[in-house]
Amino acid sequence: MRADGKRVKNMPPMYTVAAHFMARRSDACNSIELNIPLDPIQEYLRSVRARGYRISHLAIVIAAFLRTTAEYPYLNRFVVNKTIYARKEFAVGMVVMKPGELDGTMNKMYFDMTNTIFDVQRIMDEYIEQNRGSGDTNSTDNAIRILLKLPGLCRLGVNLFKWMDKHGLLPYPVIKASPFHTSFVVSNLASIRTNHIFHHVYDFGTTSMILTMGNAREIPKRIGDAIVHEKCMPMGFVMDERICSGSYYAQAFKRLSEYLKDPALLEQPPRVVNKDI
Repeated sequence: MRADGKRVKNMPPMYTVAAHFMARRSDACNSIELNIPLDPIQEYLRSVRARGYRISHLAIVIAAFLRTTAEYPYLNRFVVNKTIYARKEFAVGMVVMKPGELDGTMNKMYFDMTNTIFDVQRIMDEYIEQNRGSGDTNSTDNAIRILLKLPGLCRLGVNLFKWMDKHGLLPYPVIKASPFHTSFVVSNLASIRTNHIFHHVYDFGTTSMILTMGNAREIPKRIGDAIVHEKCMPMGFVMDERICSGSYYAQAFKRLSEYLKDPALLEQPPRVVNKDI
């Protein structure tokens, strides 16, 4: 039994076999691009600002994905050593840039499935504030610093961590310090004025999905006989196809798009949180 997940039993044979044919996560990558209309998001941001709240685009994306996962829990699965697991927590990895530096630090935020968009913004603000300081600001920084202290220790430590993770022996404190053990990783590339990308998923760890947000762009759209250009927020997703079916992904992404088009739906906790089995 892993510290961060429980084995999923009674899987359809196709998915059990697929984890053997595609033993590495990088073998099982699919990608999709979503273009989310910006006008509804901007209108929502203005309305909550008038009520005295500050909500960011990134908080809306994370809250929408969190709510979607509450309804479609297979999104929070992962595959290790040809075995499919249901994750015990919801963690989001994100890089935080330090003031005056080109590089940043990466750790993860923890959320509860019942969190509202206001909870998500608060947790994200606390995470950013903690990690923008100088020096080592989280357990990930500390672990890397220790591994780099002695020649050869990094190679030995990383290989040991990989072996222990493969066999479910990695201690929870190490998992907690690892940015590679997350429900998903998010990167807002628009914050550095660049376009979205399709970021690779890592073979080490348990992250089954990585999403990026890029510069806003105009997408042609037909309305009646006319072609109009709609300003959109492009998002690139790369996902492990072994954790659920293509039709499950399609329904989940449709629901995600609905939340992003009407973020007010995220102000209240979900009525029901579906449990993974």
